[in-house]
Order: sequence, then C-alpha cells, then structure tokens
Amino acid sequence: MTRAHQAPPSSGAALELLVHGVGGTTPHEMLGDPRITRVTGDTTAAVYRRTEDVGAEDHPERHRDGPVPEAYCWSNLTSGNGSRALWLLLLPFMVVNLAHWMRPTARSRGTAVRLYGVLVRLIALSLTVLLTAAACEVALDLVAWQCAGAAECAGRRSWLGFLSPGQGGWWSQPGRRLALAALVPAALVGLLWYLSNRTWSAYESQRPLELEEPDDAPAPAGAPEPDGAPADRPALGRPGFWYGRRLVARLRAAHTAAGFLTVATAVGGAAARYDRSAGSPASASLGLLLEGALVACGAVVVGVVCRRGRSERRLDNRIDRAVTSFLPPAALLLLLLACGYAAWSRPGWNSSGALPGEAVFGVLVLGQGLLVVVLAAVAWSLYRRTPEPRTTLRGLGGPAVAMLACALGGVMTGGVAQRVADWLDGPATPGMGGPSLVEGPPVLLSWQASVIPVLLVLLLAPVTWLVARTARRARRLGPEVEAEYAPAHPDPARTRRIARIRATAVLTDSAPRIVGLVSGATLFLGAGAVVGSWYSGQVPGLALDDAGPFTESLAEAAQATGSWLIGVGFILFVTWGRRAYRDVSARRTIGILWDVGTFWPRAAHPFAPPCYAERAVPDLSSRMCAWTGSTRGRLVISGHSQGSVLAAAAVWQLPAAARHQVALLTYGSPIERLYGRWFPAYFGPGPLQGLHRSVHCWRNLWRATDPIGGPVRIDEGGRPEVDRGPLKDPLVYGRTVGHPLPEPVLGHSDYQADPVFAVERAALLDRLGPVLPRQTAGEAQGSSGKSSG
Repeated sequence: MTRAHQAPPSSGAALELLVHGVGGTTPHEMLGDPRITRVTGDTTAAVYRRTEDVGAEDHPERHRDGPVPEAYCWSNLTSGNGSRALWLLLLPFMVVNLAHWMRPTARSRGTAVRLYGVLVRLIALSLTVLLTAAACEVALDLVAWQCAGAAECAGRRSWLGFLSPGQGGWWSQPGRRLALAALVPAALVGLLWYLSNRTWSAYESQRPLELEEPDDAPAPAGAPEPDGAPADRPALGRPGFWYGRRLVARLRAAHTAAGFLTVATAVGGAAARYDRSAGSPASASLGLLLEGALVACGAVVVGVVCRRGRSERRLDNRIDRAVTSFLPPAALLLLLLACGYAAWSRPGWNSSGALPGEAVFGVLVLGQGLLVVVLAAVAWSLYRRTPEPRTTLRGLGGPAVAMLACALGGVMTGGVAQRVADWLDGPATPGMGGPSLVEGPPVLLSWQASVIPVLLVLLLAPVTWLVARTARRARRLGPEVEAEYAPAHPDPARTRRIARIRATAVLTDSAPRIVGLVSGATLFLGAGAVVGSWYSGQVPGLALDDAGPFTESLAEAAQATGSWLIGVGFILFVTWGRRAYRDVSARRTIGILWDVGTFWPRAAHPFAPPCYAERAVPDLSSRMCAWTGSTRGRLVISGHSQGSVLAAAAVWQLPAAARHQVALLTYGSPIERLYGRWFPAYFGPGPLQGLHRSVHCWRNLWRATDPIGGPVRIDEGGRPEVDRGPLKDPLVYGRTVGHPLPEPVLGHSDYQADPVFAVERAALLDRLGPVLPRQTAGEAQGSSGKSSG
C-alpha cells in the first residue's frame, strides 16, 4: 500500500484570492490588517498577505477554520496623480474603442464580423483626423492665417508681432507662417504617439505566462474533458486576447501617419491652391505632385487600418516592421516637404478671410455619419442571426456608442476652436457680421454648437419620465419593504429611504434607452447642422435672419448657449476627471464608467487610454495557476464589482486542470447587468454558461439596492444555481438586541459584512472537496518501493 493511501484524506491548503473593485482599495483594507507583506508583484499591481499568513501552505492545519486571505491590488493601474486626468481628453478614442467590443453575438467569425471591425476602425481613424484638423484650425487658420495676417489682431498680441505682414520680416509671408504654425499640430500628433507607446510599455507590454497544460497532468475526478483548440474557446479564454501588441503597433503607426498627413494637407494644400490660381506652372506642378503623394500615402494608411484585425488564437509577439518602421517616417517626410514647399517665397500671396476648412469638417462629419449608419446595418444583421433578448438596443449598442464618440469629438474640437476665436477677437464675436478681428472658425462648428441646447431640450422629457417613474416605484415598494421586515413599529421615513434606494438602483437598466435616444438625436441634428451650414454659409443667427426676429433671436440664443455650454462643460470635465483620480469618493462614483472603458484592449484606437486588464488578467491567471499547481490546494477567487469581471476573465484563461481546482465567488458584479447586455459577444448568455460549466463552482451575491451589481441569470439543469439574492439590505429594519444601532443601507459596498458571504464561501470550499497532499519526489520513490515490496 502506498504511503498516500495510508494517510487519511486531507483538505490541504485553501486560499481566498481577493480582487477589489473601483475605488482605489488598499491591501490593508482588503485584508483587515495593518501588517501586510507583498508576496509577488511590483508597486503597480501586486499580491499581498497578512504578515502572519506568509508561508501558510507549509502549515495548513493552522487554517482549518477558513482559507488564507490573499489580496490582489490593481488600483495603481487606473488611479494615481492628477496628471492622469489628462487621459480624459482622450475620451472619444476610448468610447469608439468600446464600440468595437459591443458587437452582437455571432456563431462564427464571418464576413459580417470582420466588416464590423473594419468599420469601427475607420470611425476611429476619422476621429484622429478630426482632432488633428481641429488643431490645424486653431494653429494654422485662426492664429497664423487670420490673426497674424491682420495687422490689428497681430498688434494686440505681442508674441505674434514677428509674423505680421506689417513688420515685413521673413516669416510674414503666409506660407512661412503656416509652416511655422504646423509645429503645433505636428507636436500634438507626436505627443499622442509618445503616450500610446509609453503607456503600452508601462501597462500592457508584459507578455502573459503561457499556461500550457502538461500532457501527463492528472485531471480532477469528475472533471470534463479539457478545452479544445484555442479557436474553440470563448474569446476571453484565447491565449492572445490580452496581448494585442501586433495590432496596437500597426494602428499606432497608421494613426500617427494619418495625423502627420492631415497637417501636411493643411499646409501644402493652401500653397498649392495659391500656385494654381496665380498661374505658376512649375510651382503648380510641384503642388500636384505633393498632393498626389499625400493621397497615395493616405490610401496606404486606410489599407493598413482595414487589412488586419486582432489575432487572438495564439500569443502573437510579431511586429509588422514594414508598417511600423516606414509609414510614420514617410508621412513625416511628406510633412517636411509640404512645409518646405509652403515656405518658398511668394511675395504676392496675402492671407484674407479664412482657410477653406469648411469642406474638410463637413466631409469628416458626413463620413462619420455614413460609417455609423452602415455599422448599424451590419450590427442589426448580426443580431437578427443570433438574437439575444437582453442585448442592448437589439444589437445597436455599438453603433450608438460610436455615434456618441463622434459627437464627443465634434463637441471638443468645436469648443476649442470657438474659445480660441473668441479669445483672439477680444470683445467682438467672430462670424456674427459685426466688426471683428478674425473671421472665426468654420461655420459648421457654430451650427454644431447650436444643436446642443436642442438636444438638452429633447432629453428633458425622458429624464422627467424617469424621475416620475422612480418616484412611483418607490411608493409601490414601501408596502413590500414593510412586509419583508415585518417591523413591530414601522418607521415611515426608514421605509421611504429603503424603497427610494431600491427604486433608484433600477435606473441603471434604463441607460440603454437614454444612450439610444441621445445617439439617434445626435445623428439627425448633426445631419441638420451640416445641411444648414452648407446651404446658408453663415452662422445660425445670420442664416435665419429672414425668418423673423423671434426665430433669429432663438438661433442666436442657441448658438451662444451651445458655445457657452461647450466651454463650461470642457472645464468641468477636466475638473471632475482630476478629482476622480485624487478623491476616493469621487472615484467610486465616476470610476465605474472609466474602468469599463479601460477594461478592454485597444482594438480600434491606439491612442485610447491604456487597458489595465492586459496587466491584471495575466497577473491573476498566473497566480492561480502557479498556486494550484504547486500546492494542489483549493482556491476561491473572490471578486467585487469590477474585480469580479477581472476574476471571471482570469478564470477563462486557466488550463482545464487548474480551472477545476478553482471556485468563483462574485458579489456586486456587473458581469451580466452591464457587460452581458452591452458586450454580448464576450459576456452574453453563451459565454457565461460556458464559464459556469467549466469552472468547478460559482456563486454570485447581489442586492436589490445595488445600482451596479446584479444576478448573472444562469439556470442550467443538474447544476447548482449561481445566484444568491437579493440579499437583505439593510440587515435589520430598526434597532434590535443584536443590532442596537441603526444598520446602514450598504448598496454596492461591504458585501463581506453580510453573514451570507462567509456561508457561501465555506460552501464553495466544501464543494471543491478534499484533495490529497502533494508528494515530493523522495516520498513518491519510497511509496513506490513499499508498494512493490
């Protein structure tokens, strides 16, 4: 008889790996002990234990009352100093990147799936061009062309004096002023490239551990067969899902080149138009050659963006050197040639009016609208093939969010251009027909600002309806609350507060309707703004002066209000973003939206904020695989809020042998309520049911007072239910002997304070079952000798 059979079965070591949610939770708070030790990791993300629990695997008998707690702290991946609030300026890029992951469920990666990805990447490319064009509008048109070209405006700005034609200096010619001003948008493009490359190196460049299962690894008793090829796994379980180095490098090169080409077109195009009008054959020929080279390079950029998407079936560490090494330098070379061409002496060239940027912004807005419409058609086609009732907006969530990204980009760029024009013009108002120092930004930007108050008025009705519905629901919930607690002395104020919190928590489920309404209204109002600007050629107040004084006053008020809202909103946006990174309470309020956005890899836009999950998920899966492989112990990965999504994603990455030694405990989890509805291809019913079947056991706790977490809605015959809830919140209604002080309504926080948490965690450990202690090599040889003897 072997030595292993002589020893009685042992539960072995048990570990609870805690993963926090949004809010910058510290490991001291997670472990409830001021004395902690970092087990593995670095200052960015690490695993911690209480100091007394270090080396607990060597003495499992000391922890028979419960598992050893271990905390994975990833808060430094998404929070830090206030300078990270500048990432919020990249919000349109992050939002369009979200649209890529909102694709409806598809049975296979067919033409429609690939077309969906191509369309989102093209919309993302248009946002880069839009941002660069806005920088060109400010630096080249408003400053170098309009203000520096007007003696009165340049005279009021001492730092523009050397550019003024009145000075007669070398830089006074329009082409040379444009070439000098091109440094600003070119520097912006270079900064975006630098930030994308730097954040990749800091957050996402760590190659995941290749968790391959050895052929002779014994499978746990009763475990199903291991997963098939990587192509057959759920998307989040594929080896290359959390390592998109190749695609990000390609997109970074293409978007950087697109930015440089946009600046080159603005500089060289102005000079080429003058040469054609001046009748200079040699210069005009050079201009045509330059424009042809710009068009050819632009076509290559579009081809690079369209040609290749994500490769997830394997860990792809290759880099397309032909793209990354030559495309941005080629575009930069064309920019230098355009600046040199524009700086060539043209004594008769004078700047007047504004640069012809109206057509550029109009084409961009129309192109974005058409791409969104085609994307909606593709998404609707995918949804009809595999309909899932809880999918957001019947599969149109991705196009709606892509439309919001375009709207955000338009509002931000238009707001900056209008604010700079107002600053340069002093007390006057550019474009309003009165005396002014500068012509102002393109008319389309003024029309876009004018539709913002109209959009807010349209939102007033549904918001009012939501408020009224919430109040009615709270009144209906009052009797249910008192029936649930059956208090001896009902307190109307206490009842109303609990009912109001439960009614308010349901508002999260109304977000898809609001997003759909805003996106649809934005599409139609944006189309109206393009038509109005092209048809009239004037700002709304002047374009509608023939419609009567009342209509004209409304148009002027809408334009002024929209312009003011853009400026104030931009300031508040940056202020709130900075506060969210520095203040824990503000981060818990705002952070869930930001963390949902930066959870996903950069698949559509390389200049989006970095994906923290490309570091966190491999960290968690590597830790679980290493611990279960070395101890053969039981492991419960316990995730709260956004941490539950990270935990589920990490479990998907585990080999089958390790996955069946792991139990999953989630609480306050948005995994179905938010992710399952908005990202059905990755967290829909199919993937979640597959996760339930593959993991050893899973329990999800939720409350009716939680505005973020909810049930996962998995009900499969023959397996225990996943959901446990709604949990009582508050635990007691009023004062009792056991709870002499009033109990708070916890909502989304402190799930571990509920007694049900410890009960369910112990049940998961029991369902994992006892394991035999691992034998050392010496013990195995001794046992083999005794058995043969």
